[in-house]
Amino acid sequence: MANTTPSQEARAHGRYIRGSVSKVRRVLDQIRGRTYREALILLEFMPYRSTGPITKVLRSAVANAEHNMGLDPASLVISTAIADMGPSLKRFRPRAQGRAYAIKKQTCHISIAVAPSA
Repeated sequence: MANTTPSQEARAHGRYIRGSVSKVRRVLDQIRGRTYREALILLEFMPYRSTGPITKVLRSAVANAEHNMGLDPASLVISTAIADMGPSLKRFRPRAQGRAYAIKKQTCHISIAVAPSA
């Protein structure tokens, strides 16, 4: 929905979510453009771990729309759903002959915007 202005959108951000960006994006691609109700049903039955944090951010965006703009949750559509890379947590594990092996635990930032359906 390119014709919506930022004032008609309610946004929510989830920052420093543990999980890779690619795994979060494959879920966000499924819910982008759907109604709030359809998205919740899809997220509930998807077998991915990233659906938990995505559901929290989606509910937060809808709560922002309801509380700040007085919009009806039944009329909301997910207009934008993106995931950006966050900083990696650096951890080290012992390896053979006294060496240390670096493990990078990825994080991501999830942004979801909802707008009233046209």
